[in-house]
Amino acid sequence: MVTHPFAPVVDENCRTLILGSFPSVKSRENGFYYGHPQNRFWRMLAAVYAEDAPESIAEKTSLLLRHHLALWDVIANCEIDGSADASVREAVPVDITRITDRAHITRVLCNGKLAGTLYARHLQPMVGIPALVLPSTSPANAIWTLPKLTDAWRKALTDENATFCE
Repeated sequence: MVTHPFAPVVDENCRTLILGSFPSVKSRENGFYYGHPQNRFWRMLAAVYAEDAPESIAEKTSLLLRHHLALWDVIANCEIDGSADASVREAVPVDITRITDRAHITRVLCNGKLAGTLYARHLQPMVGIPALVLPSTSPANAIWTLPKLTDAWRKALTDENATFCE
């Protein structure tokens, strides 16, 4: 069983929660979310807000909190082969109250289908907020170019009434 190694990024001003599935091997090695160099999450988020892509953990955390974004994953621990979501087994969900007790979350955005599926099954019943499932920023989702990802995520992050279907 692999245990999620990172605390959620959240403060009392966060209103939107972004949830991934589980950190990749590279992310675990690099000590922070979306640490694989080919993952487009940080470049996409910086482009949405017309900022330079953050490099350090402090810069990444600052980017999130400046825009009132909390970040975590839906899986607390699981069996996983490598980094592929398709290999996740025996997933145990996180305690979402670690976020909802600190911040008044009004929107949930899921980075990819597995995060969306597990959120809907395990966490949405606890918080009552439906999630918007967005295309994964993973390098495995190569059909989605960075400009297309940025457009989809920009709409979700800036339009409170956004809907999205892959």
